[in-house]
Amino acid sequence: MPAEMSTTVPANFWGDMPEEEYYASHGVRNTKSYFESPHGRLFIQSFLPLDCPKIKGSVYMTHGYGSDTGWLFQKICISFAGWGYAVFAADLLGHGRSDGLHGYLGDMEKVAAASLSFFVHVRRSEPYQSLPAFLFGESMGGAATMLMYFQSEPDTWTGLIFSAPLFVMPEDMKPSKVRLFLYGLLFGVADTWAAMPDKRMVGKSIKDPEKLKIIASNPRRYTGSPRVGTMRELARVCQHIQDNFSRVTAPFLTVHGTEDGVTCPSSSNLLYEKAASTDKSLKLYDGMYHSLIQGETDENAERVLNDIREWIDERAEKYGPKK
Repeated sequence: MPAEMSTTVPANFWGDMPEEEYYASHGVRNTKSYFESPHGRLFIQSFLPLDCPKIKGSVYMTHGYGSDTGWLFQKICISFAGWGYAVFAADLLGHGRSDGLHGYLGDMEKVAAASLSFFVHVRRSEPYQSLPAFLFGESMGGAATMLMYFQSEPDTWTGLIFSAPLFVMPEDMKPSKVRLFLYGLLFGVADTWAAMPDKRMVGKSIKDPEKLKIIASNPRRYTGSPRVGTMRELARVCQHIQDNFSRVTAPFLTVHGTEDGVTCPSSSNLLYEKAASTDKSLKLYDGMYHSLIQGETDENAERVLNDIREWIDERAEKYGPKK
């Protein structure tokens, strides 16, 4: 290709505007750094509201499979910060700029524990220890978030928010037991192999074609075939979570599109039915796909965000420190 015809991927989804200028235009101050967890180094970010005299609470964000805390996911973080919350996010191990083999989730308990160590470190720090604190998980990040909740001390979290969580694997995504058995005969050698059938989940996630192009251009997105150990572990974790829904006692909101082709809407339905929480909310969006905030039309995404904002503001007020 001639040099004048070559194209380069911008550093950020919004183009070449300096980052500080972009964040400031949305009323947010962003910081990036690394955190040494017990299981590996994490790339972390914070999104703090500018010109906000009183922070309502803190929110701890976990992205989905193959994604990271940058690119379009950070639009969710920016939204929460714009509502007056201090937002913290970490690339999961095996994702983005964190340690680990890209796309590998061989031990989800350790993956969750790594992010949880950072989240609890912030949650217990002086600015935030007395404020309401919420965990947010999108897609596979919903499963990781639920594991974090199970690993946490009681009353650590004020509430949980799930967007199209992966608690039940669709039939066409479940790994073949025969295939896993055969790979298992290799005594773990095959666990990291990118050898499982690729279901092209991104195309099933995004309804807006222009946003699909943007998400697909994320230079840190994992684009290889699913790794053997990742699919084995996701199947195990989904069953583990289903078996432990009754342990959920915190207030929660779970949102799901009825036309989700990646995670079953039954994930949210079962959580709502089986959780022991007395304060629980379920929102189903007719005709929407998997990526409710990043991949729907602006109108649909705003509808979902408005519902989430209403829910979190009510809980921050209800469960926060009294004046």
